[in-house]
Parts: sequence; structure tokens; C-alpha cells
Amino acid sequence: MAKTAWTKSNAFYHEYFRNTNPDKKSTHYCPGCGHGNIHKFLAEAFEDFGVINNTIIVSPVGCSVFAYYYFDTGNIQAAHGRAAAVATGIKRAHPHSIVVSYQGDGDLAAIGTAELIHAANRGENITVIFVNNAIYGMTGGQMAPTTLAGQKTTTTPRGRDPSNEGNPIKVCEMLNSLDAPVYIERVSLHDVKHRAKARMAIRKAIKTQIDGKGYSLVEVLSPCPSGWKMDPVDSMKWIEEEMTNVFPLAVFRDRTAEVESKQTERKRFTKEDIKKHLGLTQLQEKAFPRTTPPDNFKNPAIKAAGFGGQGILLLGIGLAQAGMMEGYNVSWIPSYGPEMRGGTANCHVHISENIVGSPVVSFPNILVAMNRPSLEKFENDVKPNGLIIYDSSLIDIEPSRKDLEIMNIPATKIADELGNTRIANMVALGALVGYTNILKKKTLIATLNYIITRQRLVKINQNAIEKGYEFGINFRKTLKK
Repeated sequence: MAKTAWTKSNAFYHEYFRNTNPDKKSTHYCPGCGHGNIHKFLAEAFEDFGVINNTIIVSPVGCSVFAYYYFDTGNIQAAHGRAAAVATGIKRAHPHSIVVSYQGDGDLAAIGTAELIHAANRGENITVIFVNNAIYGMTGGQMAPTTLAGQKTTTTPRGRDPSNEGNPIKVCEMLNSLDAPVYIERVSLHDVKHRAKARMAIRKAIKTQIDGKGYSLVEVLSPCPSGWKMDPVDSMKWIEEEMTNVFPLAVFRDRTAEVESKQTERKRFTKEDIKKHLGLTQLQEKAFPRTTPPDNFKNPAIKAAGFGGQGILLLGIGLAQAGMMEGYNVSWIPSYGPEMRGGTANCHVHISENIVGSPVVSFPNILVAMNRPSLEKFENDVKPNGLIIYDSSLIDIEPSRKDLEIMNIPATKIADELGNTRIANMVALGALVGYTNILKKKTLIATLNYIITRQRLVKINQNAIEKGYEFGINFRKTLKK
């Protein structure tokens, strides 16, 4: 007897290894949340159309960002509201990819309004999935641009007052006033019949892009029981009885039959083409040889911190660039105050043999502190058996932790002796590598040609790395004695 086996779509990861929940086979969404339905509809479309390996999902902050937990496709996180702009860049750089901008109402219809409208007005050949739950669902239940008049939120506890907060924004109606969009539809998830229509609308939007027709957007009225303070059943009734009155379900635009397909010719670039376009004189043919670091420094997660102007971000870039040149998976992400120069600055760096799931380093096993506030702020975050490197020229206290390796280096003094206090960051970089052996000194020196924009400064930065590297090696030898 024939049997039908219902399995999860291949567009999903087999196990959700990025999910922070112990159960790696189920999603983390709240009971009754609509994201699970939308994920399923997207995954089915990707698989049925054979575009899983050709799809890139762009998601900003909010609940939509967690798409990368679940979809085994290309995934890129965009800054708040910037998904449409990022999707535009990706689609233009990779015109044969299927690019999906996956956004919530607090993102797309608030800080992302400009990017939304202009991408639609240009007729970018992307697909936008707009999850409208009329609230900021993840960040505390605040009023969103689509919050209904009279609806209570944490920022409108007496209900949204149109005379004070304005009326809810109707995205489909707004975009329908533009000439370029090809397909615009609003659907709902409040019952089985409407979920089936939502599934078909999402498939149509993806197919519109595959066929090279142009811009498509599907707005999905989606339940948020947690944000609405309702049980899942009541949230479905609320969509049907309240939301659909304000946001009527309809196909607002469907020009797919009349618009001609525009397919971009696939370009195959040679090495010479790449060198020419990027202005490179040579391409690295193979990775630099690697070292064998101690076990506690393998696949390091590094945080470097100090004042703006100390070259903290450049120190991190140097680590990431050198790691990439040795064939590791790397990431680098900066964090700095609004003042930038003179304010606080830190960066996060991963150098790993494995896939880097997130660029953020919350608990480093190596900390480079170039000023006292940074040491005081991040010392307790370092993992046991990790390493703290601090500039003893500027920091007049010692770390209090006894479960760490500590290297105090007068980086600023050494830099001053070399002729420029501003190269203290390169002294610290060299010392880090000399002490931990996570990278080769030769790779660091080669890296300078990529990260130092003024070639006349390469030599003095090289001297700083070599001096720091020597200090790091000798410090470890002394420590062992």
C-alpha cells in the first residue's frame, strides 16, 4: 500500500542550530504567532519553484529577523527599516537570485517607509513580504504605524487617538498609487480559507520575481496574541472583526499578465575582470599557512575596546583580514558612541574554522582593553581561561579576575618610542598574535597593505606589529617560567 510521507520542506534547516531554545527542531515563536504559517508558505514556494539554493532573505530587526534561524537559504540581516534598500543592492549585484525582503509593520511602515516607497517606485524586481500585526511585537508592544484607532498598546494605554497619533497607514493603498509595482495584495491568516489564499498570494509574488516581471508586495494580516494580550483563538477573531475593516483584503494590483519578462544575461567574470573592476594588482591564489594555537585560543571570539581615535576598529579589521587570508571564517562588527573620536569604541571579531552564526561577541575569550573604562566594563564578560591584554601605559589598575591569563603591555609607550603614539593599536595587535599564536606574523604584515590606506604609513605600522609580536612571545615565555 502506498503511503504519503509528510516532511518538512528542504528550504528549512534540518535542525535549527541557531535557535537559542534547547529544542532545535521547533520554532521559538509565541503560540498563535503568524510567522510560522508565513515561513511555511515561503518554504513551499522556494522548494516547488526549485529556487532554494538561489534565494536570499533580507530581514531587519524585530521578529522578522529570526528568519535566519530557520531558512536554509541565503540570509542577510539589515539595519532597522533598511531591508528594501539592502534587497535592492543584492538583487542588482545578483540579478539571478530570488531576493525576499521579509519585514514587520513596525519596521517597514515606520523607519523603513522611504526605502519601501522608493524601491517600489523604481520597480525593483524583488518580493516584499509585509507582516502586519498592528504592533511592535518583539520590543514591548508599542504602537506601530498600522495600530488601529482605539487599539491599546504600551505607548497608547488609552487607545490610539487619530487626533494625536494619526490614523493607521495603509501600505497597499499607498503603493497602489505608484506606477511601477506589478503585484500588490493584502491577505490574512485568520482562518483556513484565508490562509490558503495567503499561500497562493506568496507563491504568486515569488513567481512574479522568477519571471522577471518586477516589484511585488504581499501584506499579511498576522496574529500577535502576546502583543495583543489575547489568546490565539480571540486573536484570529480580532483580525476578522476589526483588522479587515481597516485593512480590507484585496488584490490591489496585478499586472503580471501584461508586463513582459525582463531577464538579465548572466555574466561570468574572469579573474582579470575582477582585478580590473576592484582595482587589484593581484589576487590571492590560496590561503596563507596557518599556525596551531593552544586549545583555549582556537576559534577565538575577540573583543577590542578603547577610546575613539585609538584605532580600535582598525585593530579588529586587521584581525579579521588576516584570518580571512589564512582561510578562516571571519566576522567583524563595530560598536561606538555618537561622538566616535574621543567617545567609546569597541569591535567584535570571530576567527573560526566553523560557520560564524552571529558576528556579536558577548562573551569573548580574548579581550584587548586600551583604556580603563573598557577594562572595567568588559573584564567580567571574558570566559574563564581566556585572556585579557591591557595597555598598562594608560590603565592604572590591574584586572581582578584570577581565572584568566593577563598580559599587561605598555602599548602606548612602545608606540611613542617608535615615533607615533597612534600605532599603539598595532603594537597590541602584534602582542595578541605573538602571545596566542592564533595567526602568523607574516600574515599580519601582509594584511597592512589592505587595511592601511596611506602606503607611507605601512612601514611604521609594520614596526609596531613586530615590536608587539616580540613582546607577546617573550611575555608568554616569562609567564611559563
